[in-house]
Amino acid sequence: MGKTEIIIYKTPTCPYCQMAMEYFDSLNLKYTAYDLTQEPTKAQEMIQKTNQTSVPVIIIKKDGEENIIVGFNKSEIDKILNIK
Repeated sequence: MGKTEIIIYKTPTCPYCQMAMEYFDSLNLKYTAYDLTQEPTKAQEMIQKTNQTSVPVIIIKKDGEENIIVGFNKSEIDKILNIK
């Protein structure tokens, strides 16, 4: 299996962002979280990549594919990461 990279674009007040990070923590998955209130350039990057302005936006890079998930969609995350 190739390397998996998880990126989450978030804001401090977003409950779904918190739920997503807690879920990744519960699975002992490493991820990079960008707080868009602290890093405005990351907000621009997120909008350019996804056309989304709402958070969380989760990007899972796996096996050469970039999967974009808008919101905390646990079943979609599980599917991409092959979590049963």
